[in-house]
Amino acid sequence: DFTNVNCNEDTWTWVDGEAHCTGQPVGVIRTKNKFTNFELVAEWRHMKDAGNSGIFLWLVDDSLVDLTPGKLPHGIEVQVLDLGYETNWEKQHGKPSDWFTSHGDVFPVGAADMTPFPPTAPNGKRSFPSKRLSKGVGEWNHYYVRAINGEVRLWVNGEEVSGGTGCTPSTGYLALESEGSPVEFRHLRIRELP
Repeated sequence: DFTNVNCNEDTWTWVDGEAHCTGQPVGVIRTKNKFTNFELVAEWRHMKDAGNSGIFLWLVDDSLVDLTPGKLPHGIEVQVLDLGYETNWEKQHGKPSDWFTSHGDVFPVGAADMTPFPPTAPNGKRSFPSKRLSKGVGEWNHYYVRAINGEVRLWVNGEEVSGGTGCTPSTGYLALESEGSPVEFRHLRIRELP
């Protein structure tokens, strides 16, 4: 079960177990319960080229207080980014990005922290995927996230690609992100682990 944090009631709709998001305003919906050790399975697809979204793990409680539309909470983000985002960046800057990818980056946001698994971004904060496995706009992608004792690992379309350890916090709410573009999630499942 998810609850609205700082999005309009129209931002997220649930139809037959699928979450449909307009992308506006920027914000999140979070789980009603907190989790420490868990497995999370989700399928996602962007409905527009260059879409941006994410799955947040272990939200920092203080960052949820008075969270307004347009702002995001702090936590560990599992990036959900369409391939067009990277393509647009490269066209704009004349070179590939060295600080993000569209294939399952994992990184701390705000007051959260973690030690990323290599390969990493030049700033040493973001775990880049070891393989580029994401599918493009309109196609379903499968994420499997395993989070145990402050370590997070991400599988994209069946292969482990990124993660990190020493995550703080390592207990908290989970959230789906609305960040400016239509996105859909389906087959969301969370299983608590000992």
